[in-house]
Amino acid sequence: MPVSRARKEELVASYVDILNECDGLVFVHTSGLSVAQIQDLRATVREHNGQYLVAKNTLMRKALENAGWIVPEDLLEGPVAIIFGRDNMPGVTKAALKHMKENGFEEKMRVTGGIMTGDVLNPGQVEAVSNLPTLDELRAQIAGLMLSPAQGIVNALQQATGGIVNVLQAHLDKQEEASSA
Repeated sequence: MPVSRARKEELVASYVDILNECDGLVFVHTSGLSVAQIQDLRATVREHNGQYLVAKNTLMRKALENAGWIVPEDLLEGPVAIIFGRDNMPGVTKAALKHMKENGFEEKMRVTGGIMTGDVLNPGQVEAVSNLPTLDELRAQIAGLMLSPAQGIVNALQQATGGIVNVLQAHLDKQEEASSA
């Protein structure tokens, strides 16, 4: 049953909304997965603040254009699913690729590329993105960097006061020896 023009415009608008909220996306060619397998992958992606979507390629092209994104024509051919990352593209990509490997989807799903920060990514670059630190990992690293100088100051102060205490103790010990002699 054909989709009406109004419904197509509605879908494109919803895809544009998704694109405006995401920081990158991954294109995946799929074939032969069951509904349950797709739902399981969707849940995994959603847990990491992403979205898995199967869209008609022509409608996704239009949405990419409307949202001001690059339109990778070669990635929008055949049965394509799209994984969107929201504020945590590396974490979403890492979770999706891990899920695909752990469930033996390599033969049924193949990453063909992606888009991140205005650049079209090849499958190897998508894999590299999945190896980047997640947003939570970056936050922890930044917190560690911010606390590191403070910890250094505390250590220096402890060593300095420890040195003063040692000098004072040596002076007191010397005075005790002098008075007991």
